[in-house]
Amino acid sequence: MDMTHARWRESTKSGTNGGNCVEVADTLPGVVGVRDSKDQAGPTLSFSPAAWRAFVDMAKTHDAA
Repeated sequence: MDMTHARWRESTKSGTNGGNCVEVADTLPGVVGVRDSKDQAGPTLSFSPAAWRAFVDMAKTHDAA
């Protein structure tokens, strides 16, 4: 997946932990990219928007438990 034109943002759950962050790009059609902020040129994971939403929803449910 070509992430050249992705607009990355830091996770709102990253906090101030010294750069150990996850970045998400949800501005590309039909794909959500995820990468490690410490290795921006490194590998990325790609998810369908539905799969990403399911993950986020599950994480929110687990976080509330």
